[in-house]
Amino acid sequence: MNIDTFFRYWGLEENPFQAEEARDDPVYHRIMIDEMSHPDFDKIYGSPVRPSTAVVFGEKGSGKTAIRLLIERRLKQHNEKTPEHMNWIVNYDSLNPILDRIVRSKAGGKEDLSDIRLEDHQDAILSIAVTELVDFLIGGDDRDLKNSKRVRKNVRKMSRQKRFDLAQLVALYDQPTRTNAMTRWSKMKSFLRIGKILNTNVLFYISVISLAIALAASVAVMLAPDALSIGASVLFGAIFLMASVLFVSETLRVGALVKKLDKEIRVVDRQNNELKQKISDLAGKELSTQPMPFSDEQDGRYELTTRFMRVANELGYHCMTVLVDRVDEPVVVNGDANRMKSVIWPMLHNKFLQQDSVGFKLLLPIELSHILRKESADFFLQARLDKQNMIERLEWTGATLYDIASRRVKACASKEAKLERLTDLFEDDVASQDVMDALDQMSQPRDAFKFLYRVIQEHCSNTSDDAPVYKVPKLVLDQIRKQQSQRVQDLQRGLRPA
Repeated sequence: MNIDTFFRYWGLEENPFQAEEARDDPVYHRIMIDEMSHPDFDKIYGSPVRPSTAVVFGEKGSGKTAIRLLIERRLKQHNEKTPEHMNWIVNYDSLNPILDRIVRSKAGGKEDLSDIRLEDHQDAILSIAVTELVDFLIGGDDRDLKNSKRVRKNVRKMSRQKRFDLAQLVALYDQPTRTNAMTRWSKMKSFLRIGKILNTNVLFYISVISLAIALAASVAVMLAPDALSIGASVLFGAIFLMASVLFVSETLRVGALVKKLDKEIRVVDRQNNELKQKISDLAGKELSTQPMPFSDEQDGRYELTTRFMRVANELGYHCMTVLVDRVDEPVVVNGDANRMKSVIWPMLHNKFLQQDSVGFKLLLPIELSHILRKESADFFLQARLDKQNMIERLEWTGATLYDIASRRVKACASKEAKLERLTDLFEDDVASQDVMDALDQMSQPRDAFKFLYRVIQEHCSNTSDDAPVYKVPKLVLDQIRKQQSQRVQDLQRGLRPA
């Protein structure tokens, strides 16, 4: 018998147990509305008004990404209900481009991640947040903000200091994907009414034009000397000298600063001279008093994050949550535990994880939990994981997995469906406790769904279309339970791949 025939009989419009990735699972996206999740979800989620940090470890398939998606959904619902006190969401789960840029910044492009710094993560998070903010302010973003015209007006009315702070953040961290970076920069300068009149480009043109006029006046003096020609020659010659001196000094100052910034900020990809033009457009005296993302300025990036939040306040965002997930997936990591450690360990610093108005949700592979146990006392003093709402392992009970599976079945059922609960799919001698006990051995959602799918598949493969049986017997449940529990044990021991 075909599996589709089995599902059609029961009124299931799609397979409840087919998807293995939460982000690509349409059934999960539907039942997220009911917020059916892990018992520790509330501890991980915390408060959307005063976000806290949570460090969570879990096996592959234990529901880390599902939890991230639900946190994001809950935060968006909070933002819709309280537009005056929203939470800015940063999805820090696509690390491929960031790690690739770090690798490219090294001599020879060696795929060595051992020198990843906390500063790289701070830069990357600021880049994501700033880019989204620019997208909204100049268009091209789907972020749903009520009264957007009023919000933009408020940003334009910010104090000059806040407008300059935002201009600096855009110059350092904006990473557009759909438009030209310099076009965006020009729009932001105009929007914020920030920009230096005598930048290096203007000084260059002034020096060239004044030199041309001075030379023309000198020729006129040689041909027919008069007071006007002499005065013009002297005046424009002086202008040329002043503009040239200013141009050279400004070029050297901007060049030295840009060289240092290029070396420090490794995660932002930009064309040659983009940063130089942006820095040149910002007033020298104001910029000299701003915090900078330099290693010798210990709190520079923390202050830049604070200034971003001050600007975000003008949009109604009073706090920020950073969602960290899928750290095992980047190509240069490729599931290697030591490389994951190189990426994540710099973030495990109490000062970073306990910033005011910023919460981090680190959803990490279980392999890092094993490595963590071997760390020194000094590491734990620095990380203060006792303050980070740490969950050493995402564990699921058979009862919880049973409830989730039942919810998935109902979500796939048509209005005319013939079943009311998960056990309706089984013979009468199969009690709900039997299914719960079997699911308890699966330990986590992905393996639980694989188990249920395998049970149905095995039953259908042993049933003919001529004599269809639409209830799974207890013998099949017990047989597949034994096979799948052994597979899960082998997985946990590292004896077989996921």
